[in-house]
Formats: sequence, C-alpha cells, structure tokens
Amino acid sequence: MYARGRLAGAIMSITLLGGLGAAGLPGAATASEPARNYLVFYKDGGRAAAQRAAEAAGGTVQGRDDKLGYLVVRASAPEKIGADASVVGVTLDRPIGKTTDAAVTSGAVSAGTRGTEHLRRAPGGDPLSDRQWDMKMIGATPTGSYAKARGSHKVLVGIIDTGVDGKHPDIAPNFNRALSRNFVIDEPVDENGKKLDGPCEHKGCKDPADVDDDGHGTHVASTIGSPINGLGVSGVAPDVSLVNLRAGTDSGFFFLKPTMDALEYAADVGVDVVNMSFFVDPWAFNCANNPSDTPKERLEQRGILEGMRRAVKYARAHGVTLVTAIGNEGLDLGKVKTDTSSPDFPKGAEKKRSVDNTCLNVPAELDGVISVSSVGPSGRKAPYSDYGVEQADIAAPGGDVFDTGTGLKGASREILAAAPENVLRATGLIDAEGKPKTSSVIRDCHDGKCAYYQYLEGTSMAAPHVTGVAALIIGRFGTPGKGGLRMDPAQVERLLYATATPKGCPAPRNYRYGTGETQACEGPAAKNGFFGHGMVDAARAATVSP
Repeated sequence: MYARGRLAGAIMSITLLGGLGAAGLPGAATASEPARNYLVFYKDGGRAAAQRAAEAAGGTVQGRDDKLGYLVVRASAPEKIGADASVVGVTLDRPIGKTTDAAVTSGAVSAGTRGTEHLRRAPGGDPLSDRQWDMKMIGATPTGSYAKARGSHKVLVGIIDTGVDGKHPDIAPNFNRALSRNFVIDEPVDENGKKLDGPCEHKGCKDPADVDDDGHGTHVASTIGSPINGLGVSGVAPDVSLVNLRAGTDSGFFFLKPTMDALEYAADVGVDVVNMSFFVDPWAFNCANNPSDTPKERLEQRGILEGMRRAVKYARAHGVTLVTAIGNEGLDLGKVKTDTSSPDFPKGAEKKRSVDNTCLNVPAELDGVISVSSVGPSGRKAPYSDYGVEQADIAAPGGDVFDTGTGLKGASREILAAAPENVLRATGLIDAEGKPKTSSVIRDCHDGKCAYYQYLEGTSMAAPHVTGVAALIIGRFGTPGKGGLRMDPAQVERLLYATATPKGCPAPRNYRYGTGETQACEGPAAKNGFFGHGMVDAARAATVSP
C-alpha cells in the first residue's frame, strides 16, 4: 500500500516532478528489495545535497515539498540515502496511522431489543440534548455557553480524520464544502492481499470530500459543531464552519504524507483549529535511536518524528491551534518500557521491543499540540485513557461504559453524536427499514426529517470537546485574517487552560478500577497526569476576559 494519497483538487505545495501513481514509477530497483517511494527529510539548506545522495543511491526524485523540507524519492536502498549527513530521516510513503479508538459501541443487544426512535424535543435544547451528559459537564447548554458564545461561521474548524458525512442533516448546515478536501486514495487490499478498505466505491478509489465510510470523523465533527436546529444533538460550538481534512482511509489507517498535507493545507487556507483524533503508525512509540530496532527502522521513525514536527510547526506558525486525543491504551506515556504492538502495519509485523521516554507517541507527545485525556460521566478518568504528568494537557468527557458512578446505564455512559446512515447499514446496526438494531444507535425524526446518532467512547470523543471550546475562544477574540479569523495558538491555549476547572488526583492516587487495574496519578491539582490543567469548561470560556 504505497505511494498513495496524492493531492487532488487542493492547494498543492508539493512540486510534482513526474507521475506519482502507486505503481509503474521510474527508479532503480534491486533483486533483494523493490523500488518504493520514500519521504526524504533534509536539514535546513540541504535539499541539493539530499537530492545528490538520493541519485547516488540509485533513486529518482519524484517530487518535493519545500515548506516542510522533504523529497519524494523512488528508491530501493533507503539506508544509503539516510547515511548522508544532509538527511535527517527517510520514511516509507505508506499508510502509517489509525484512529485512536476502535469505535467502541455497546455491542450487540438481546434478541427483540430495539434501538430508540426519538420524537421528543428536550426543553431548551435539541431533541437529544437530554442524552448529552457530556455537554452538561462542560457547560455547553442553553443556560451556559450557548447563551453567550456559539462560535462563528468565520471560525474554520478542520477535522483531520476518516472523513465527514457532509450530507448528514445535523452536519450539513455547518459543513464547508468549498474548503473540504480528501487527501487519500483507498486501498482495497493490503500488500499481502488481505482486505483493507474493501472495493472502491468511486473512480480512482478516491471518495468525495463529503463522504465518511468509517463514521469516526463524522462523530468527531458532530461533537464539535452540530447546529442547534431542532434535530438530534448540539455541538460545543454550534455556529462554526466544519472543514473535512480527510487523511484516513476507510479502514482507519493514515499515511504520513496525507497527514502532513492536511496540516499544511489547513495552514495555507486559514483554518483556525484542527482536531486530530488519531495517532501515527506503524510505530506506537517513535524512537530516534532505539537499539531494539534495525538501522532501517530507526531511519523510518526519525522521518516520522521529523515530518510531523515540521508539519505541526508550520501549521502553528500560520495560526492553527492543534488538538489531539492522547490515546486509548491506559498507559502512563512517560513510563512505558515495552512495546509489543509495533510496527502494526502490515498485520503480523509486530515485534516485542524495549522503549523509553525518548520514544514518542505522535502527535500526542509533540510540542505545540494540546493532548486531551478522557473522563466518564462521574468525572473519573476513563481506564482506557492514556495519561502522564508530561503528556496530559487537559481533560474532557469521552465516555466510560464501566463508569457506574451516576444513574446512567450502558451505552448512555458514552458520547452521543452524529453517525452516517451508510456506515450503520454496512455494519448491520440498522435494519432494511432503517430501524436501529442496538441501543447504541438512535434515529431522531423531526418535521419529516430523520437522522442517525451513535454512542461511542474514547479519547477520540474527548478531544473534539476541547476543539469546540477552542473554537469558541477564537470566535470571541480572533481578529480578521485569512479564512475569516485568526488568533495566536499560544493565546488560545492559554485561555483554554485558564478557563479549565482544576481537578486534582483521586484519593488514593493509585486509583483502582473495578476491573482490578491500578493507575497512578502524579502532580498537583493545577497540573497532573490524569487531568492536565483540568476539565475543559465551555461556560467559562464563553465569558472569560482575554
């Protein structure tokens, strides 16, 4: 699954020097290893030297990106290229990421149990507002932030994910179709011939920019900005513009290059804040110089680290506030010693290796990125949520089906947001007549219009709450700029933390969950490993002074 995700119909900062299809590109190859496309990251001022090194190793330069400082090289000997002093990393151009949660649902229900068809409107809100405990927790209610700040269509919120269903009735009013882009090409099967994305549904295996065949990105977008329109749910910032910046394939995997392309594009068109509910693979922890890895593997991880750092720096320098999910392995990211899940693509490539705190989960552990941990309806940190006194910046509701600390039951302990009908049909969660087959799915009908919603949990569901509050802040204090408004990401981050509600570690700090698992919280109430600077607070953000 190589050389995919070329830009089409978007602002193209990469200078194309030749055809960039998945196969048939010119370039040297050896009997031992076929030629493939690599992203060659060079030092400042080192482009010419890196190109000479690539050509000396038998490679052919196919393209370049001067803004982020890399060449696209067709080669069969990446280690030779990487040995040159001008080169800081060489990474195979392939799918190397996936969403940070497995789209957790409540699972199958007993025979005869049906999902809900909701016809009642909650007082003072949208019909399903009574089910949105998460919005109540952060003060995104008619008497809270909605009464003071709802965002603005001048605020552009980018969703870097599996896509956004731009036709969903509770997304469409705020969906910015003109700026939305799809940076990936789906792969029916992986390099071993196993099903990956499945049959292509559109010409060239490239979905339109308003399609989501996974559902993850639509759920995220809905939490951020579903409008208050008398249907379904309301988002944290119900008046913002939602921009689909798709970097994930139907199967949920991400390429490094499309992810960088999405960040670069966001910066160039004036997007104000992006949500990144994914992590970059194939390495759960990217190590620059790990003795447990081969020289080629170390070179690849250096390229991932360098490429993402440059993309994040570029976006932030152009006014993009960056929010990400911290991850769902229940790990203290500062104390991980062993990694058994990497490389996780293609399937079966995993190995056991030693890691340390210099090995980074990307993008969660990159400078300039706001990492969000997850809590359940009682306010406790969800057991699946990663944490760490250095890594967790802020907390938000992400759902916890095992959190029995409230009167909520089952799926209602998770986060309810919009779901694409096509995905629910494909996964068998609704029947032929469109009726939900599980309590995790709700169909809401109002004034002759129906839409679907799904309960999910994960740090992927927590991050968009923070992204939404960031959008409220930008809507209040941003100044005219490219795309509509602009605000220094450092100031957005400062106000996010200043308005968060401090939340100290539980007592005892070695918190024991009902499953028997114990996780240790370190740090004071002002900044700790479970909740960072505290719980995000939309109501306070809607009234704070700059």
